Amino acid sequence: MTNKYVIIVSLRRDSVRKLPLDRRKGEREKPVEGAEEADYGPQCPVDLAGTPCLRPLFGALGGYWRAMQRGREGRTMASRASEPPPGRSVTAGIIIVGDEILKGHTQDTNTYFLCRTLRSLGVQVCRVSVVPDEVATIAAEVTSFSSRFTHVLTAGGIGPTHDDVTFEAVAQAFGDELKPHPELEATIKALGGKGWEKLSLVPTSARLHYGTDPRTGRPFKFPLVSVRNVYLFPGIPELLRRVLEGLKELFRNTAVQFHSRELYVAADEASIAPILAEAQAHFGRRIGLGSYPDWGSNYYQVKLTLDSEEEGPLEECLAYLTASLPQGSLVPYMPNAMEQASEAVYQLTKSGALQTIETALARYSLTQLCVGFNGGKDCTALLHLFHAAVQRYNLQVLEADGDMKQALTELQTQHPQLEAVLMGTRRTDPYSCSLCAFSPTDPGWPSFMRINPLLDWTYRDIWDFLRQLFVPYCILYDRGYTSLGSQENTVRNPALKYLSPEGQPTYRPAYLLENEDEERNSRT
Repeated sequence: MTNKYVIIVSLRRDSVRKLPLDRRKGEREKPVEGAEEADYGPQCPVDLAGTPCLRPLFGALGGYWRAMQRGREGRTMASRASEPPPGRSVTAGIIIVGDEILKGHTQDTNTYFLCRTLRSLGVQVCRVSVVPDEVATIAAEVTSFSSRFTHVLTAGGIGPTHDDVTFEAVAQAFGDELKPHPELEATIKALGGKGWEKLSLVPTSARLHYGTDPRTGRPFKFPLVSVRNVYLFPGIPELLRRVLEGLKELFRNTAVQFHSRELYVAADEASIAPILAEAQAHFGRRIGLGSYPDWGSNYYQVKLTLDSEEEGPLEECLAYLTASLPQGSLVPYMPNAMEQASEAVYQLTKSGALQTIETALARYSLTQLCVGFNGGKDCTALLHLFHAAVQRYNLQVLEADGDMKQALTELQTQHPQLEAVLMGTRRTDPYSCSLCAFSPTDPGWPSFMRINPLLDWTYRDIWDFLRQLFVPYCILYDRGYTSLGSQENTVRNPALKYLSPEGQPTYRPAYLLENEDEERNSRT
């Protein structure tokens, strides 16, 4: 990271959401000179699961995704929902309606949610289509999808404006007329929805489905409209999610449960491609095997996904890949491990650091505290450690230009209520050997109390904390840099340099530095 920007994170007690700490790989504004891709790569296999405090974590999460709340269908007006055909397979097609999606004005998040939820209900999504706000185009797609799939779900084009034409298009697709529905008219009138009368105009064969709102536990005030096997969802993501959660039973296929596993591999995708091809050929249609490279991860290079309708073939394929992939390449990676690892965090953390944070919380209110963050490894560890200690609080991110002194001056001017800054300083940093856990800023600096929870941590302590908890960090550390300053004074650490098998000079990642005294050899 450069020293041009200092990120200051201010705490406020206005939310119970978890802290948004996934600042992936340091979010580099500009690369440090010489930061091209290294051949060595960031993923050196280590026995992360061997750490005693992490073993309960890896074993306890297996049933997490199986603990899903079952929604209720509620009552269905006019007629019952169409029953799935006999047999195991239930399919779905999704039609996303909206010029704003095709023009890039709005990011589509509904597809991800619909696909994930339907799959959890035993429904195989076979096709997703995005269409403009044109009656004829929507109608043609609805006609095609309705004849090919068990269920068709549309999202968008429902509302009071001129470009909300989904009801009209579905009526055209099935040769229906568009007429006011008495129950919808009464509902809109009861809700005081002046200007929303257009929502009462639906195809004559429409059915109305009232589910239970998962947020309130009460029946929805406005129903989901369907025509034959086509279900017309609102396009607003929050509304769509609530409606589908409340009407899950319309789509649930009890004959099928999809099973899935993920493997994380620290090897180049091309090098394992023959193994994957052999596995797919061996297991055939019993297994769906996907391979997805990740060029930015600190921990793996390829994520493999295994899907099946049966547990047996899935476990067989898992064993096959475990035995066939290069020895030591499998990484026991866990997405969002920090969210599940409070016990491991406390066991990995030196008691003095937590005690310093707890003392700070006792001395200062949350409105008086902030966390200094510049993207480096020490600040990253501090931010996630503070997250573990104060998970109930939200973060407000403030950005200030300039070096640390300039940033603190600007911060004090704009936020005079702040009195203390948590810093990622360690005793081995320059001018820090005489610091205490609580040290006022020096004369001539803006008046703050510097709080230093990591003061007595070593270089190895920092990397043990980050790597064993799968915390994302700036990718430059995986390319030979051990201490990040500005673009002008940061270079790769010569102690990490080695020759590749092809004889090319390259660099090991920072966490493999053997002599901690050489950490600052990255600075010139």
